[in-house]
Amino acid sequence: MKNFYTLILLCLVALNLQAQAIYETIDSYKLDGKRELKIQLPRNYDSEAKRTYPLVIVLDGDYLFEPVAGNIDYQAYWEDIPDCIVVGVKQGNTREDDFSYDGDTFLPANEGADFYEFLAAELLPYIEENYKASNFRVIVGHDLGANFINYYLFKDKPLFRAYISLSPDLAPEMVNRLQQRLSILEQETFYYMATADADVKALRNTIVECDAQLKTIENTKLHYKFDNFEDANHYSLVGRGIPKALNEIFALYKPINGKEYNEKVLTYEGSPYDYLMKKYEDIEYFYGFEKQLIENDIRAISAASKKKDDLESMEKLAKLVNKNFPNSMLSAYYMGMYYEAEGNLKKALLRYKAGLLLEPSQYIDKEIMLEKMYETQDAMKD
Repeated sequence: MKNFYTLILLCLVALNLQAQAIYETIDSYKLDGKRELKIQLPRNYDSEAKRTYPLVIVLDGDYLFEPVAGNIDYQAYWEDIPDCIVVGVKQGNTREDDFSYDGDTFLPANEGADFYEFLAAELLPYIEENYKASNFRVIVGHDLGANFINYYLFKDKPLFRAYISLSPDLAPEMVNRLQQRLSILEQETFYYMATADADVKALRNTIVECDAQLKTIENTKLHYKFDNFEDANHYSLVGRGIPKALNEIFALYKPINGKEYNEKVLTYEGSPYDYLMKKYEDIEYFYGFEKQLIENDIRAISAASKKKDDLESMEKLAKLVNKNFPNSMLSAYYMGMYYEAEGNLKKALLRYKAGLLLEPSQYIDKEIMLEKMYETQDAMKD
């Protein structure tokens, strides 16, 4: 089993090589020196485009950057999560100092306080000034780093919207402080924590205790998820926790699947088109950026509209597709589908014919357009 997860991790790292990787050095006044960064940009990153991307900060970037960046690149490729900008902070020789805290207050002190300020006051502004990062920020940490990420929750306005805490080495009082802080959050916040059966025993015991307390929190703004993996240790749980955490954080973003179609789209009180609009509005509200319309969701809403015999939804969807994909066969296909459902076969046929001159999409190609043409012509003869 361990070899299986190692293989998956290696595949993700290899896939990650296809994304844009940048190595930079940032001059830090807070740290009185330089700090090396690893930066992965999305495959389709365009510095001139208007869109922005969620920002993922990875502590212990020396070893944690590649598994995080690889998972993000892989899942974004399949449109399960949005494209993200991933930034790893190298700490190989400084992590003990970077993550240090006071022995009385258990809050960042000395070099730990400097690193805290470096990330908040220097690193984030630097990335946002030079890259198209959105306000939706994720931070990832492992053991000492996983404890450290919690300190950013204690600001009056937390710097991050999502926290991935992998086998945290929790400071004294951190469990109680976390429970108190997460209970009164006023902004939608995602918090993921993981341990494993073969995790470091002292860490695991405290993590399980922490989970028991966090599960009692009643705050609709908090989206909390905990995993206790079997057949994993302090290091291998990282490879299993990262994709699970990303799935939780970006659950709303995911394409409409069979479960969502049957349980939410078909049972929605409004029209299928209204469901699509609300889903995309919720995505923008939760994540702070607009999701581009994807073909998978178009297909799902079209099927639901047809199943419910909802001509108005079909017309609105066809116009929306035409607006977003004017040069694609998608626009002709779905407008033709609407005219067919309306009973106007002549207009439907004209649309399908016009579609032959447009660009094919992921699911709609020339063969499908020709098939629809022949079906419509046969129907017109009856």
